[in-house]
Amino acid sequence: MGPYEIAQRMGVSRQRFQQLARYPTFPKPYQELRGMKVWLAEDIEAWIKEYRQPRPTEDDRPG
Repeated sequence: MGPYEIAQRMGVSRQRFQQLARYPTFPKPYQELRGMKVWLAEDIEAWIKEYRQPRPTEDDRPG
């Protein structure tokens, strides 16, 4: 996965993704291709599961 796909998956801007990618807990890139880093999807999914809080859905909101 590239930065754009990861940002979309997490529902954040690419700038916010860049901030998250600097966290010590964030997975290391699998490979760097001509100035673009790529990550394994399973590493990103595992990180999301462990470190990201689920966003509330319409059913979770009061009212």
